[in-house]
Amino acid sequence: MSKKIQAPRGTYDVLPDLAGERAGLESTAGKILGRAGYGRIETPTFEATQLFSRTVGEATDVVQKEMYTFQDGSGDSITLRPEGTAPAVRAYLEHGKHKDPQPVKYWYMSQFFRYERPQAGRFRQFWQIGAEAIGSADPAVDAEVILLLSEILEAIGARDVKLVLATLGQPESRAAYREELKQYLRAHEDQLSEEVKSRIDLNPLRAFDAKHESTQRVMANAPRLIDRLPQEDLDHFAEVQDLLTAADLAYTVDTTLVRGLDYYTRTLFEFQSGALEAAQNTLGGGGRYDGLAEQIGGQPTPGMGWAAGVERMLMASTQPTPVEPPVGLYVAYEPGHKTAAFKLASDARRAGHSTRLELAGRSLKGQLKQASRSGARYVAIFGDEGVQLRDRDGGEDKLVAPETVMHHIRGSL
Repeated sequence: MSKKIQAPRGTYDVLPDLAGERAGLESTAGKILGRAGYGRIETPTFEATQLFSRTVGEATDVVQKEMYTFQDGSGDSITLRPEGTAPAVRAYLEHGKHKDPQPVKYWYMSQFFRYERPQAGRFRQFWQIGAEAIGSADPAVDAEVILLLSEILEAIGARDVKLVLATLGQPESRAAYREELKQYLRAHEDQLSEEVKSRIDLNPLRAFDAKHESTQRVMANAPRLIDRLPQEDLDHFAEVQDLLTAADLAYTVDTTLVRGLDYYTRTLFEFQSGALEAAQNTLGGGGRYDGLAEQIGGQPTPGMGWAAGVERMLMASTQPTPVEPPVGLYVAYEPGHKTAAFKLASDARRAGHSTRLELAGRSLKGQLKQASRSGARYVAIFGDEGVQLRDRDGGEDKLVAPETVMHHIRGSL
C-alpha cells in the first residue's frame, strides 16, 4: 500500500462543519462593508514578485523569509500573494480607477501565503478579510476604515477586543528619527538580539516589536517617533482620534506599535483580543499607505486599509455556528423504483425543498434509519403499490400516487 498523502504542513482543509461559520463571517463582513460603499474585489493568487519586494520592504520577514516565489514557464518571477493591499493598489492603477470618484473602496476575502512557523490561528496558507480605500488623504477615511473593522468584530461577538492606535508620520518626517534610533540601538548593541542587530540599518523601527527580553528593556527607554513628528502629521492623527471618539469607539495610543510591512505611513492600528494568547492576539490591523502607488509606478495616490485573519476572528468569536436548514423530504425506494424516486427528489429541490435521496444502495430498513438520522419531516417510500408518504411530525401516513407527492407536501415545508 502506498504511503498516505496528507495536506502540506501549515495548510488545512475547510470541511462542511467549518464552512458554515466562515460563510457567516463573509456574509456579515460583506453587508457591513457594502453599506459603506465597498465593492468586492478578487486579485490573482500570484503576482509579479516585484510588486511585493518593492512595497512590502526588502528588510521585512515577509520578503526575506516568508514569500513563496518561483519562476514560471517563461522565466518570469512570480509570488503567491502574501498580503492583499499591494495587489488592490496595483489593480486600481492598472484599470484606471483614478478616473472614478475618489476614494475607490474595495473589500476582499481571499487566501494568502507565507512561509511561517504554523501555530494556532496562523497557517502558511491562510484567509483574510480586507478593506482598502484608495484616493483620499482625508483623516475621515482613516476613521471610517477603522470603525468598519470594529463593527465587523462586534457583529461576530469577538471577545475582549481593544483598539490600539499609533502614527508613523510620513517617510520624510521620520527620516531624521530613523537616524536617531539607529544611533541609540548601536549604543546598546551588546544588549540586542542578533536579529535586531542585523536590522539596525535596514529597519530599526522593528526593534520595538522584538520579543527578546533584553531588547525590550533597551526599547523601553528608546526615543519615540511621535515626539519627533511635525505638526502636520500630529494634526492628522489628532483628527482621526477625534472622529473615533465622536463615533464612541474607545482606543489606546501605543507609541511603540509597529507593523510588519514597510509601506505604512501616518495612521497605524490593530485590534487585539484578550481572549487569545499574546502571540496570536492580533485579530486585524492596518494603516495608511500614501506612498505605495508611486512605488509600483503610479502617480502619488493616498490610501488606507486593513486586513483581518479569518482564522483568528473565528477563534475569538462568540457567534453561534449557523444551523443547517432542516431536511424537508427524504426519498427512499424499493428495488426497481430508483428512477421515479430520483425524479421526485429533483422536482422537490427545484421547488425549493431541502431533500435527500438514498444514494448508497441501503436496504429499505437502512434507508429508513438514514431518514430518521436526517431529521426529515416527510419520508416518501416508492414501492410497487405507489408511494407511502410518512409525516414524521405527527401526521397520518398516506399511500399516494407518485405524481401527487408534491401536492401533499406543498405548503407544509
